[in-house]
Amino acid sequence: MKYIFITGGVVSSLGKGIAAASIGLLLKQRGLRVALQKFDPYLNVDPGTMSPFQHGEVFVTDDGGETDLDLGHYERFLDQNLTRDHSVTAGKVYQAVIERERSGGYLGKTVQVVPHVTDEIKTRVKAIGARGDIDVVITEIGGTTGDIEGLPFLEACRQMRHEEGADNCLFIHLVLVPYIKAAKEIKTKPTQHSVKGLLEIGIQPDILLCRTEVPLGPEIRAKIALFCNVREPAVIEARDVASIYHVPLHFHREGLDDIIVKLLHIEAGEPDLEEWERMIQRMTAIEEGVRIAVVGKYVQIQDAYKSIIEAFTHAGVQNDVQVAVQWVDAEDVEKLGADEALRGVAGILVPGGFGERGIVGKLEAIRYARENEIPFLGICLGLQCAVIEFARDVCGIKDALSSEFSPNCANPVIDLMEGQTHGGKKGGTMRLGAYPCQIKPGTLAADLYGASEIRERHRHRWEVNNEYRDVLERNGLTFSGTSPDGSLVEIVEIADHPYFIASQFHPELRSRPHRPHPLFFGLVRAAKAQRNSHSPSARQVSA
Repeated sequence: MKYIFITGGVVSSLGKGIAAASIGLLLKQRGLRVALQKFDPYLNVDPGTMSPFQHGEVFVTDDGGETDLDLGHYERFLDQNLTRDHSVTAGKVYQAVIERERSGGYLGKTVQVVPHVTDEIKTRVKAIGARGDIDVVITEIGGTTGDIEGLPFLEACRQMRHEEGADNCLFIHLVLVPYIKAAKEIKTKPTQHSVKGLLEIGIQPDILLCRTEVPLGPEIRAKIALFCNVREPAVIEARDVASIYHVPLHFHREGLDDIIVKLLHIEAGEPDLEEWERMIQRMTAIEEGVRIAVVGKYVQIQDAYKSIIEAFTHAGVQNDVQVAVQWVDAEDVEKLGADEALRGVAGILVPGGFGERGIVGKLEAIRYARENEIPFLGICLGLQCAVIEFARDVCGIKDALSSEFSPNCANPVIDLMEGQTHGGKKGGTMRLGAYPCQIKPGTLAADLYGASEIRERHRHRWEVNNEYRDVLERNGLTFSGTSPDGSLVEIVEIADHPYFIASQFHPELRSRPHRPHPLFFGLVRAAKAQRNSHSPSARQVSA
């Protein structure tokens, strides 16, 4: 078994997840069996209860794991379905250690960070490799070198190399190499100090990925190699690129995958990147553009909708159009009115969320899409808001609402179903993970999916109230997807509309670069068809 550990230094948000996913793709395309894993040093057991403003998107796996958004990058780049065990937090590790101590598992020993916490971390690294025939385990360590909470993870990685041998463990360190525009100079000192921090805890990086705005010349590479004690070819330029999907090809041109297989003594052929290159060529050749509004509650932090952004990219490439997302705060729709806030968009998406804030704006956006025949896709809370809007404005149930916002409302068209109460606990108590959905023949959903049964990932607690399904259906709302027993509504749509569909599940979580999700593909296709004859070019739309 071979192990690769990816760490980050200088600042956060350099793109360790993209780097890990890109390396995984390159090794997979060389014929190797790769598993990716993310370690997050925070004490939350998982990110499920964290605010999107702090953490960004919660990526849900098929088995119901609430995980870091980097797992979305892993799944999309490698085209693999991961599990909750591929996302490990300090909270999970400490919880396991304490539970074992309480049950007498340490036989009276004094439980300490070393060796007990570090042993638990190493066990989780090795467990991923033990699943199936895996050649390489790539583990991304969240946070930045020097963070106190990350020290046990780095110590565990150091021990792994000591135990498994240098030929079986590789350290890749992602750093920032800033360019000072006023001085017109590239500065290497932050990189040197970051590597020094690793050396202080016993880790010598084998490869440096240098994030930079400008090309790194031979002199800069030689200087970094000398002062950081790495070979010059292992100083890899990680320059800013137009799209994250360019990164694997850039790394390959830099020779990164060649260095990795050489240092780990792996026999592997050249990577087959033809399909990926075709996708990039198609992406860069796009000249047309459409503008689609995302009316959300967390639009100030676009990472809260990371998978939605990527799903639009995938659907845009397959429709030969560039999707420019117009971020619209739901509260602005309430203040300005839908006509002002949504003027000129070719499509509208209302994503998921929790709580009452912004609901009025979301309802206004949905009404605007329905009445003006603008292509619309609702996701999770977006479906629930679509049902509320339809019940109010079409069925005449003026006080229709969700019991999430008003527990004692008179007409809860959205409600908790029996057995879905959570007993006061928040974490891990929702409907989570992949569930089957039966598609109604002859519907838009059936046309988009081309299948009678699908499986999609959920993250919600409230559902469509079955007591109102008859009146909603009589007035023109089609329930085109339900649970196999028919008890839970999964998809709703309106037949006499260019494109009006909403899902209780999160379709964005299953979109892949070469296989856009059908609901996103359909929205982009409909938005493209809706454009008027003087629609702008892709460059104008993205401005």
